[in-house]
Amino acid sequence: MILPLFPLPDTVFFPHTLLPLHVFEPRYREMVADCLAGERRMAVVRLLPGWEQDYDGRPPIHTLAGAGEVVQAERLPDGRYNILLQGFARVLIEEEQPPARAYRVARCRPLEDRLPPEGMEALAPGLEAVKSAYLRLLKEVGRSDERLVRLVTDAPTPAALLDRVASVVVVESAGSQQILETLEVARRLDLVAAAVSQALLLVHRGGRAAPGAAPRWN
Repeated sequence: MILPLFPLPDTVFFPHTLLPLHVFEPRYREMVADCLAGERRMAVVRLLPGWEQDYDGRPPIHTLAGAGEVVQAERLPDGRYNILLQGFARVLIEEEQPPARAYRVARCRPLEDRLPPEGMEALAPGLEAVKSAYLRLLKEVGRSDERLVRLVTDAPTPAALLDRVASVVVVESAGSQQILETLEVARRLDLVAAAVSQALLLVHRGGRAAPGAAPRWN
């Protein structure tokens, strides 16, 4: 599939999650306008270190991104946009197209989750433990509101549950990128379980989390 690219410094976009974005740069306003007139799809990709050197051009990006569909859009009087993306896939950026627009476009390939040979039943205890720990974490920090609870109770698949928990609990973008790039669901389960355990530990130590390690609630 051909997708416009939205490179961002510290944002990792997971499937089965929602991502609100405020779009103000002229090139990305153009991208959103074209997107809304077409298939309403784009890929959000994390910039690699050193992006500051060429931000206005084509700075280096990761090759694995999150693809989403624009499900809500508001055009402001000055031309800026507020949009809401619904993630639907991990994608591998295979080849960028020659520059023809102000924004970047690439050929992307959707990536499938890799399930364990013995089936998802083997992961059931670990998945339930992550779900329980996440709900316990919400109570510990006083954020047991329906929206955050439903992220796991309404998750369509076990892999979606892990992606949703990661999108809330993992704040440091390098850690989020590692989980995004982990196609093996069993390994992803280990990473997310460790992140939730670390968040609970930080809360139990006095409610103060180290910078870059506090759960992201918004």
